[in-house]
Amino acid sequence: MMGCMERLMLRINNHDGKKVSEFDHHNGFISIKNLNKLAIAHHLLVAATFRPYILLIKSSTMANYLASIFGTEQDKVNCSFYYKIGACRHGDRCSRKHVKPSYSQTILLPNLYQNPAYDTKNKMNPSQLQNHFDAFYEDFWCEMCKYGELEEVVVCDNNNDHLIGNVYARFKYEDSAQQACDALNSRWYAARPIYCELSPVTDFREACCRLNSGEGCVRGGFCNFIHRKEPSPELERELELSTKKWLKMRGRDERSVTRSPSPEPTRRRY
Repeated sequence: MMGCMERLMLRINNHDGKKVSEFDHHNGFISIKNLNKLAIAHHLLVAATFRPYILLIKSSTMANYLASIFGTEQDKVNCSFYYKIGACRHGDRCSRKHVKPSYSQTILLPNLYQNPAYDTKNKMNPSQLQNHFDAFYEDFWCEMCKYGELEEVVVCDNNNDHLIGNVYARFKYEDSAQQACDALNSRWYAARPIYCELSPVTDFREACCRLNSGEGCVRGGFCNFIHRKEPSPELERELELSTKKWLKMRGRDERSVTRSPSPEPTRRRY
């Protein structure tokens, strides 16, 4: 069957040189005006047909963009400090969202370590302060090993309200972190109740102040990035070797163990 456009061109060619602007509707032809309307309608039909695909592409592009800026300073919705450090100086008053993770390898225990250096009545010398911290670090590390394979412990040496005494523990497995979080929330330490939560921090290289390990941070203990308090090298080496020995004895997959005893400390500090 001849199409509409072919019939239209045939009608024009067969007209006896007479100027044609309108064609007879009774003969099955349409006017030029209606032809323009038909073209517009066809364009709208095509647009309506492909509109869902166009919107899908746009939404996919937007989703990729939002995912790429999530937790960065360009993200105007989510707090970049909370995403990187797990704590924000504005707290609940922050204008951006603090999205608490539903699962994570890292737990945060706010204000757990009571640093005597910040006590106005402190009379300890630097050596005594280091021994005090080493005793806490060893005790905390051994306790965390009960819940699973521990990879890293970070203690904040900051003096600002949202970071002072904060302790992070990063496990190899997320279920170990969840188990530790559930258990610690019903426990006490140094006559104080423990509060524990899952933290979004997984890479402490982004969370720790880079200037603190070099020339020194000009903001000191009031920096909004973590100033990491380090244990003595001897203690760190002992804990690492003890943990490796224990994992070798029990098997590296801690998820197959319901509750692993802590590695026995080689010495105690008082």
